[in-house]
Amino acid sequence: MKHTAMSERRAGLRADFSALPTGVTPEAFKTAFRNHPAGVAVITAITPDGPVALTATSVVSVSAEPPILIFSLSALSSASSGIRAAETIVVHLLSEKDAPIARLCASSGIDRFADPMIWSSLTTGEPLFHGIESWLRCRIIDRMDAGGSTVVAAQAVQVSTAEPAAQGSPLVYHNRAWHRLGDHSLLP
Repeated sequence: MKHTAMSERRAGLRADFSALPTGVTPEAFKTAFRNHPAGVAVITAITPDGPVALTATSVVSVSAEPPILIFSLSALSSASSGIRAAETIVVHLLSEKDAPIARLCASSGIDRFADPMIWSSLTTGEPLFHGIESWLRCRIIDRMDAGGSTVVAAQAVQVSTAEPAAQGSPLVYHNRAWHRLGDHSLLP
């Protein structure tokens, strides 16, 4: 199904989420999710003004066939408008050794691409941070406004993954701090 047909079909399903009544305060909602750990990813895109990147903890696999993932973009991120407008992106799935990249792309008011030694462009133009064990180049197939965010659906068109034995511990964000998963966190 083409992007336009999918968007037209969903247009009737969209709602003004801000008009829905709720007894949940933004702080209570954030507190609940601080106790729910999430994998960490960095999303990059190329724009007419140059490369953009942001750190995301909302990347979720939706379908293996076709390979589709979703993530959300906060309107507060300086990279959101560039990623929202992009046709293709790169989703970097981070391990513990990639925490400096996660911090870099989570920082505001800096040039995330100032150091040319840590990234390069794919032949298709998207920025790729070096040394990331798993990444997916994706084509954006749909966008949906949801409160102060945009939910983006993307189909993987290229993937690069290290052999499982060579992969580091996944990087996880929990309660406003970076963590790693490993044998120490395995339950019997």
